[in-house]
Amino acid sequence: MEIHYGFESLGSIRNPVVTTGAFDGVHVGHKTIINRIKEIAREIDGQTVLVTFYPHPRIVLYPETEGKDLLFISSQKEKIALLELAGVEHLVIVRFSIDFSKITSDQFVRDILLGKLHARCIVVGFNHHFGHNRQGDYDYLYSLSQELGFRVEEIPEQDIQNETVSSTTIRKALKEGKIQRANAYLDHQYIIIGALGIGHKVFSEASFPTLSVQLEEVGKLIPPDGVYAVSVKWGSLQYKGMVAIARNILDAGPFGVGVQLHLIDFDHHFPDADATILFHKRIRLGLDTSSPEIINKQLTQDLAFVMDLIF
Repeated sequence: MEIHYGFESLGSIRNPVVTTGAFDGVHVGHKTIINRIKEIAREIDGQTVLVTFYPHPRIVLYPETEGKDLLFISSQKEKIALLELAGVEHLVIVRFSIDFSKITSDQFVRDILLGKLHARCIVVGFNHHFGHNRQGDYDYLYSLSQELGFRVEEIPEQDIQNETVSSTTIRKALKEGKIQRANAYLDHQYIIIGALGIGHKVFSEASFPTLSVQLEEVGKLIPPDGVYAVSVKWGSLQYKGMVAIARNILDAGPFGVGVQLHLIDFDHHFPDADATILFHKRIRLGLDTSSPEIINKQLTQDLAFVMDLIF
């Protein structure tokens, strides 16, 4: 996947099939859109292009209200990794600003999607809006397509167990610690990507040495305190393990959340790479860290459960 920061670095893209949006989490609905642009690209001998924005528009536009406490399923690094895994060929990351927010929906289509990207086809989700004050939508795109001669498609909402899949429903599931439900909506495991460092001493004292997961961005949504069964990809190595989340430990980090990783059969080899931690199941809601003995009792029970899981 080629990553372009802004539109000036774009080279020649063959018959671009374009989609645009926040794509937080890269969930089932997003993947349906991505799979469709891949299908169309094959039909017309084109290439897929996904345009996204950083920071998130709500953070820029409403920093003291709805953007202040906005949490994200995926950090920027995680989103890039997930989009590459989904098969996007060209990712365009636009730095969102107050000035950019003033671009009208007409300007966004004519000057950017057509003028800079030369889009042959534009695919959007069922509730997609764009342009100043979110005035543009599929109906507006369709009317412009009749005038300007490009192809446009709208992807309907995606439902799982009679609930519409959206980043909002996934955030709700994660906030409640419902990892398996969130994973079903995502169609992949909820992940944390980050560097690993020396863990909190209280876990070593409890005979469960950990590595501290270093979160890289403010606003990453972390599940509630508790213990979670995880698998870990770290460089060329793979492990099974447990993540203990405790917001009250002393070195909770700059974002106020202590994420501690215990690797099963860890050989103490530290690859020079970030680790990708995949969450499979919540084992325990809440974690008492008041003493090493209490931690040991809890994690001994949890480890036995994790060892019996197949993933």
